[in-house]
Amino acid sequence: MMATGARDAFLHWMETERRASPLTLAAYRGDLDRFLAFLVGHLGAGPDLAALAGLSLADLRAWLAHEHAAALSGRRATTQDRAARTRARRVSALRSFYRYLARYHGVDNPAPGLLATPRTRRPLPRPLPTAQALDVPEGVADIAHTPLARVRDGALFMLLYGCGLRISEALGLDVRDLDRAQALGEGTKGDGVLRIQGKGGRERMVPVLPQVMAALRRWRGVHPLPQADAPLFVGVRGGRLQAGIAQRAMRTWRHMAGLPEHATPHALRHSFATHLMEGGADLRVIQDLLGHASLSTTQRYTLADEARLMDVWTRAHPHATDTPPDTVR
Repeated sequence: MMATGARDAFLHWMETERRASPLTLAAYRGDLDRFLAFLVGHLGAGPDLAALAGLSLADLRAWLAHEHAAALSGRRATTQDRAARTRARRVSALRSFYRYLARYHGVDNPAPGLLATPRTRRPLPRPLPTAQALDVPEGVADIAHTPLARVRDGALFMLLYGCGLRISEALGLDVRDLDRAQALGEGTKGDGVLRIQGKGGRERMVPVLPQVMAALRRWRGVHPLPQADAPLFVGVRGGRLQAGIAQRAMRTWRHMAGLPEHATPHALRHSFATHLMEGGADLRVIQDLLGHASLSTTQRYTLADEARLMDVWTRAHPHATDTPPDTVR
């Protein structure tokens, strides 16, 4: 088998068996395409499975060096931290590809596991203040071009902040999911419970606040195609609303409202988690609500809150410019 065929089989396996997200699949495809194109010149021919099995650690490092040099010499030059994240993703793609080859095609090559993965700093979440987050649904709805879009956008952005969903999760919902949410919510303190399919196919249950459910019901009442299998949020042509349309709507509103550039639909998810934590919610509960596989991902919100408290202290405390006592020797 040629390496290109193995690449396609690997990506299909990632999509169907590992339930990788479309963004992950696109990134891995791009990385592996560049890797295989490099090998054509490096080896003098298109590689097959035997060639992949025979690659040395030096060969793999040569590819990473080639990519780094291309980024520095071309228009893709970027910051050191972003370059480290790109290299880390490429190493991850290569290791995953070779683990698949070892499992299903008998290609046993330890070299990818010996590649060093650079340490990267994960950026801290940048939530909106509570007042700004509460203003988003009505603000975005107010600039919609049609009455129907106003109801739809108000419900969508209310859902993003009220339930902490990713934009892809919200736009992936169907009308039947809203109907099931109302049925599941009977007898609970909320007004419904949404069943969300998140990253990696992980499923979670998210309670829906009465205000959020009221906005969703208003939208369902004017939905142009309210059949059970129809997308919950539809565009002007009746198809599933695209994420870019929602992102553009919030971008337009944030410019009008004078909000910072990080005020995006995903910032509402950060705001949801941060405001829950500030209200005393348990970190494990927030992890479950967000659908994080690892608690360390959720703990970023603790660090973000610590950074905010230090900023307040630095700006407001009379001793902020003094030398901290524990540094005096």
